Amino acid sequence: MNISITFRHMDPSEAIKEYARDKVSKLQKFLRQPMTAKVTLSLDKLSHVAETQISSGGAHLEAKETSEDMYASIDKVIDKLERQIRGTKGVAQSKMRRGGVTLRTTEAGEESSVLDGRPGESVVEETSSTFEAKQPAFGAVSKSSKT
Repeated sequence: MNISITFRHMDPSEAIKEYARDKVSKLQKFLRQPMTAKVTLSLDKLSHVAETQISSGGAHLEAKETSEDMYASIDKVIDKLERQIRGTKGVAQSKMRRGGVTLRTTEAGEESSVLDGRPGESVVEETSSTFEAKQPAFGAVSKSSKT
């Protein structure tokens, strides 16, 4: 874990530096791979700005927060990053659960119904026989010829 802290337009404080390092290092527990973080703490007129960029494996996360207190800015930026990490983790977990199986095809590429797992049958044929009579099957397209 590599954390770099930069101060802009303000005097560097060891207390703020240690506070930011502790808060950012707690985000490592949500990430699978080691992270690299860049924290920029700056003073813009009367507002305190905390910007953070985190890279962990293929994930790149950024957050920026402004408030009247530097400690509050750091807390808010950490909350934003934690929400981003949890959101991307949820997307990755749902993709893992799905396992590449879609509603139309299985992993082998053959048509099947996800409801019962029988190859070659579509969901439309199982649910409604009246709908099947009105519409031709997906593969069979009839052409009418004039004679």
